[in-house]
Amino acid sequence: MNIIQCYAPTNDSNDDITDQFYERLQSIIGKSPRNDLTILMEDLNAKVGIDNTGYEDIMGRHELVERNENGERFANQCVFKKLIIGGTIFPHKRIHKSTWISLDHTTENQIDHICINKNFQRTMEDVRTRKGDHIASNHHLVVANLKLKLKKNWTTGQTAVQRFNTAFLRDTDRFNEFKIALNNRFQALQDLLKEEETTMEDNWKSIKEA
Repeated sequence: MNIIQCYAPTNDSNDDITDQFYERLQSIIGKSPRNDLTILMEDLNAKVGIDNTGYEDIMGRHELVERNENGERFANQCVFKKLIIGGTIFPHKRIHKSTWISLDHTTENQIDHICINKNFQRTMEDVRTRKGDHIASNHHLVVANLKLKLKKNWTTGQTAVQRFNTAFLRDTDRFNEFKIALNNRFQALQDLLKEEETTMEDNWKSIKEA
């Protein structure tokens, strides 16, 4: 899973700054493996608009206001990177759509977004704002519900069978070499066992005589 959190320039920012931001964002998204779940979120200062004509693949029609220039840039970025703008997909009351409110409480906007790559669209079950959580900001908390199915890696419990090439034993010289090597190994094992047996007897004798 890849989570990308960002803060985009405002709609009044210099074009060069905005271009640099989206170029960097595109580069970061591009580094995420295609088969990974990628979530993009935070204050994108983008009003993507109610009209989703031409953008049906990446957004719905559940927005608050008309699209602005930042929203156009952001929507095009989502088309290019195949990201779904979650807040536009699910129908909610206005109070659960607005993510920002002006200090005089007269203007509301939907400029904070949670996006998910299209391959995992079905894992996103809902996106809405949660008000009443006391945070020192004029932005509301945006919450997404995701339901993931994790794959299980089953093991058979069987061990690999080691196969030996016995064909070379038909050669008399090789057979004798193998026999000598095998005898040497067993002789070394027998010597080791005798040493351990002697050591154990000595230890037991010392314990009894103590």
